[in-house]
Amino acid sequence: MSSYLESFSKWIQLKIYQLEVTFSVYIFTPIEKFIFYSVLFLIFSLTFIATVLYLPQHVQFILSRAWFYMHGDAAELAKAAGAHSVLASASSTAVAAGGKVAEATASVVREL
Repeated sequence: MSSYLESFSKWIQLKIYQLEVTFSVYIFTPIEKFIFYSVLFLIFSLTFIATVLYLPQHVQFILSRAWFYMHGDAAELAKAAGAHSVLASASSTAVAAGGKVAEATASVVREL
């Protein structure tokens, strides 16, 4: 168990060393180092919090859009099926009413 902690500690020290060499933090004064690490901590903590809070919702939205693009919307299909039956009954009523309208129109034209 201690070997895992030692290797993890060495890995962290190596990453800190790489960070200090890459961004020249090793030449900063202690106050500048404190400010640099504070800003770095703030950026990473805010990014982590935003990821935890908003990434699941965003992934769910993306997956729902992908499902919609691949399969269509189930609610729209149900509405279309309901609308189809409504349209069928309305069209049969319109055909019956259309015949009466045609007869009335023909009688008006004959009178003229």
